[in-house]
Amino acid sequence: MKIILTHEVSGLGGAGDVVDVKDGYARNYLVPRGFAIRWTKGGEKDVAQIRRARKIHEIATIEQANQIKTQLEGVKVRLSTRSGEAGRLFGSVTPADIASAIKAAGGPDVDKRRIELGSPIKSLGAHEASVRLHPEVAAKVNIEVVSA
Repeated sequence: MKIILTHEVSGLGGAGDVVDVKDGYARNYLVPRGFAIRWTKGGEKDVAQIRRARKIHEIATIEQANQIKTQLEGVKVRLSTRSGEAGRLFGSVTPADIASAIKAAGGPDVDKRRIELGSPIKSLGAHEASVRLHPEVAAKVNIEVVSA
């Protein structure tokens, strides 16, 4: 099935790309979650608009991505959340929480969809997250989760 991606999907492509995927993957995962729309002749007009919006939000060059990477790696991110007695959190830390904590710590604006966690953060202490700034550049962000 031919689809038009509306968001970046790891391993598949970026917003505005027209890709061919299995029917079930498109019908059951991509389209219901809003990551893609079905390809139609009329949808080709949407592709140009999606690509324009993508260029505005996208980091254009590797040099610019490396500058943002050095800024991110220099920021000390502290996130305070509610936790139990044994240091376990009530819930988990989400990429949106990390993005707002980076901004509050004086770092650059980071899109929550670009933040990748190896495993869910469900305990107090030091953790690490990866931020995909460019297809070739990723920054490691150290996060300290403390009790509120």
